[in-house]
Amino acid sequence: MSYKTLTVETDSDGISLVTIDLPGKSMNVWDADLIADFAKWVDEFVGDDAVKGAVITSGKKSGFLAGADLNMLGGGGPGENKGGVPSTPADQFEAAFGLNKMLRKLETGGQSAKDLKKGTAHAKPVAAAVNGLALGGGLELVLACHHRVVADNPKIQLGVPEVQVGLLPGGGGTQRLPRLAGLQNAAMLATQGKPIDPNTAKAQGIIQDVVPAGDVVAKAKEWVKANPKAVQPWDKKGFKFPGGGGAMDPRSVQFFMAANAMAQRETNHNYPAVQYILSCMYEGSIVPIDTAIRIESKYFVKLLTSPQTRNMIRTLFINKQSAEKGEQRPKGVPASDIKTVGVLGAGLMGAGITHVTVKGGMNVVVLDRDQEAAEKAVAYSKKILDKRVARGKLTKEAAEEFLAKIKPTADYNDLKDVDLIIEAVFEDPDVKADVIKKTEAVIRPDVIFASNTSTLPITGLARNSERPDQFIGMHFFSPVEKMPLLEIIPGKESGDRALATALDYNAKIRKTPIVVKDVRGFYTNRVVPPYLNEAMMMVKEGVKPALIDNAAKGLGMPIGPLALTDETKLDLGLMLVRSTKKELGDAYKPTGVEDLLEKMVEGLGRAGRVSGGGFYEYPEGGKKHIWPGLSEHFPLADEQPSLEDVKDRLLYAQLIPAAQCYAEGVISDPQSADLGAIFGWGFAPWTGGPMSHIDTIGLEAFVRTAESLAQKYGGRFNPPEEFRAMAKGGKTLYPKAA
Repeated sequence: MSYKTLTVETDSDGISLVTIDLPGKSMNVWDADLIADFAKWVDEFVGDDAVKGAVITSGKKSGFLAGADLNMLGGGGPGENKGGVPSTPADQFEAAFGLNKMLRKLETGGQSAKDLKKGTAHAKPVAAAVNGLALGGGLELVLACHHRVVADNPKIQLGVPEVQVGLLPGGGGTQRLPRLAGLQNAAMLATQGKPIDPNTAKAQGIIQDVVPAGDVVAKAKEWVKANPKAVQPWDKKGFKFPGGGGAMDPRSVQFFMAANAMAQRETNHNYPAVQYILSCMYEGSIVPIDTAIRIESKYFVKLLTSPQTRNMIRTLFINKQSAEKGEQRPKGVPASDIKTVGVLGAGLMGAGITHVTVKGGMNVVVLDRDQEAAEKAVAYSKKILDKRVARGKLTKEAAEEFLAKIKPTADYNDLKDVDLIIEAVFEDPDVKADVIKKTEAVIRPDVIFASNTSTLPITGLARNSERPDQFIGMHFFSPVEKMPLLEIIPGKESGDRALATALDYNAKIRKTPIVVKDVRGFYTNRVVPPYLNEAMMMVKEGVKPALIDNAAKGLGMPIGPLALTDETKLDLGLMLVRSTKKELGDAYKPTGVEDLLEKMVEGLGRAGRVSGGGFYEYPEGGKKHIWPGLSEHFPLADEQPSLEDVKDRLLYAQLIPAAQCYAEGVISDPQSADLGAIFGWGFAPWTGGPMSHIDTIGLEAFVRTAESLAQKYGGRFNPPEEFRAMAKGGKTLYPKAA
């Protein structure tokens, strides 16, 4: 039998070597072709008496199998037929159960569970020879094999990350993992989605052997030859969960009580997938494996057909992947060959940009006012690398090679051979104008000049350039080496080559890019300030600061807005307010927190965390806490708002300006707005982003709630007219599934 995605070679001992190798793909995934091929092979394997056993491996250097192709799951719900999702609930269940059914047939050899338990039947032995990462459905295939051999490489990742896109392991992962590793280890893997290395997996009982990479297939074959009759542990009579399982075992009862409470504390009830994973494990521990995997598929379908999961898959996987592959890159522009980048400024941003540029495989010439200042970029990278060396994640030689790619200088002539300029000097138009002119005097005529700025319009900066068509904005976020988003801002005269080069550079540093309109603040800094301002307005009103920040965490924000204001510095906020007021003049609209910022920064000397404290105190060696003196200057109100009221204000303080940016064309599509929100300021990932969340709420309900908030708290909550019109027309931001 021939296959598109497999090669099957059977040796003289009757052992088949099954090699998974999807043509034209860099990584093996469960796509429609592999599922069809694998099902055919399992049928053939089970039915052919001449074949005595099998070893399953990968033909890819990139890994074993990375799980399901989420593009197949990107749409679909009841009554829909998009992305390969069947239209009726019964069909949806059967489709979801298909992988479970196939893997179960592989491990039982088509024999009944009853006969296996009685010892009157057995399966043909199947071993996994894992030569690279095995994630999600890839690990679930490994678990369905009777023996698991993995290459001895600490970089190999084994895990079930489905929870990160709102799903649960749907190929038996919630059932085989606890039967191998115990409930606690399995729950940690499945609810957190973090991978483990081969030796950790062996210690937990998930795999049996860790061997040199060149021996994985031979060792797997050796086991198959030595074990002609195979039965999984859970198919043997008297099987018990390691560490206890079931509804009556005190150990498992105690575990589920604690695990459920801890999970909801961490997720704030925003992630049903976590709850469903624990439900799968609890219910599955009470019943036989054949019933357990049906329970798993039931919960899998409930998640897959929910708006939340579809939003998460669409934003966090499909749209993210498209953006990172350069979806917005102008067509027909030749790829740029960026080998050396000139970075202007070795401060916090310039040093971070230098680091990620070298990490992306490029050399850097970093320039500052003098040699000592330029050397700070080297020191910045050295500090990061030293930590990695100390943890055993990097060799000293590799660290030295990394640092050797950075050339600090104070001489503009050292920029003459660079392929791209990224300017990251002080956020002052005059300072930037000076370095633009000095740099253009020495660089090649074809070099693109990118300015890193968080608020200054690119068109205005480009007036200082003699080649505005080669001038573009790149807004990095701090700390650069950790923050995943890059805003790319074409100016009025920026040409296609400037945008293409910016995206080519981004592909090397592997950030998630969005292209935004050239307006003051761009996208993220048009949305974040109103959100932070709303929190500060509540402080002025006497709302308890702990209530404000806890409400934000309840929404799924990684950090409360008052704590975030401390991190981003109140004095910077005050400076931006004053510079905006100066630039806009009579057109400036007060935010309502100018007096609070002045009092905190200039009156009380509380400018933020780096200055010793702001809304919070940061005791050395202790835990941060709300500054006790805050209530003396901003007295608490006798009557406090409800948690839901505070949540609504903080949520809509982000949704409204995000919607305004979309309505005004600052952001051209809903997917970029969602990506920018989640990866730019940490907007609740469970929503799929603000535009996805508005669609899920429904535009009519969104407009109604916004208008209600506007009546209570002011016109800043008024929804854009375009959204009112869309609500009346029954429209959605994302196209409805066909």
